[in-house]
Amino acid sequence: MLDIKTLRDHLEAIIERLNRRGESHEYLRGVIDDDTKRRDIIQRVEKLKAKHNETSRAIGKLKREGKPVQAVLDQMEADKDTIKALDEARRVLDERIEATLLRTPNLPHKSVPKGKDESDNPVIKIAGDKPVFDFEPKSHWELGTALDILDFERAAKIAASRFVVYKGLGARLERALINFMMDMHVENHGYRETLLPYIVNRESMVASGQFPKFEADAFALKDDRELYLNPTAEVPAINMHRDEIIHEADLPIQYAAFTTAFRQEAGSAGRDTRGIIRLHQFNKVELIKFVKPDQSYPALEAMLESSEAILKALKLPYRVVELCTADLGFAMTKTFDIEVWVPAYNNYREIGSISNAEAYQARRANIKYRPKDGGKPTFVHTLNGSGLAVGRTVVAILENYQQKDGTIKIPDALIPYMRVDKIT
Repeated sequence: MLDIKTLRDHLEAIIERLNRRGESHEYLRGVIDDDTKRRDIIQRVEKLKAKHNETSRAIGKLKREGKPVQAVLDQMEADKDTIKALDEARRVLDERIEATLLRTPNLPHKSVPKGKDESDNPVIKIAGDKPVFDFEPKSHWELGTALDILDFERAAKIAASRFVVYKGLGARLERALINFMMDMHVENHGYRETLLPYIVNRESMVASGQFPKFEADAFALKDDRELYLNPTAEVPAINMHRDEIIHEADLPIQYAAFTTAFRQEAGSAGRDTRGIIRLHQFNKVELIKFVKPDQSYPALEAMLESSEAILKALKLPYRVVELCTADLGFAMTKTFDIEVWVPAYNNYREIGSISNAEAYQARRANIKYRPKDGGKPTFVHTLNGSGLAVGRTVVAILENYQQKDGTIKIPDALIPYMRVDKIT
């Protein structure tokens, strides 16, 4: 959530930067109008309360002097009614300001390139060699079906479209990748392993920036506690420290979390309807960091390197792009996408997103740290990144490591986890 004081002091500059996202944010002028009214009410209430206290002290003196006090008491009662009405008006303004700020996205970092859509995302790195086939390569859904390791028809029978059943070595490949990714991030990159709830409450969705913006994408449970299936490990991981003050000595905090994620994909009708690129249920390893503000951009670079290390170890060709202003995620101020080469699409497809939210999520979730010198608690910066999307890594392995005879070679780094060197 944006800081109201910063918005108050730099309204024009903030609107200009937010408008680079491709939508108008002129409505924020109304927030400042409401904030002005709110501050005026606070001043009026403070004056009335001070007057009330002075009058209370004066009543005793009037009584001792035998002077009438009824008119004074009537005025005090009227002032109490005025204070009550003003407090209610302030409550309405507070709610309106908060509701507007909750639907306002994060401010793009000044370094984020301007753009109108994803076609304007600059490529900042290309790594690895694309495979050269001496045969017509197949798609991962063709390979998976032929090898009987991916079953879409039975998944649709069990649930609906956009689900999959992994079978045999397909299931083992998914599990192997989860273990491989978690081991690398914990043992090589210094993250602490966590296993988080798959169900989260409304407060957690709001604090992480999922609600109200992406409520249509969430799977709501039929439960009077307003619970939802987890859309990404970012949500429960960020909320581990909601309403907490962290000691500076404990920063940075780094979590690696595997969860199954659930999304309606309400805004993706007609996209990636075949295969396992875009499912309602998918596995993902997520990286989360809580850091001091002056460390958030070095932390972003380190997180990007950690995610890239997975693809390097698997020897999969990929590239890194920086998201432009119009493609930037709602809660993020700067994002790099990692895109892996997918032969069936003859293109790169997103496999990981590495982002810095700065203080945006921390302000929504009230996560601060206390400086060592005993200074005033300050909001931390939060970062999150895919480390990586497991299903999409399966896609990349099936398509890039396919052989002429229809088998799939296992990347060397995965053989100790798979215990075979080929899927047949």
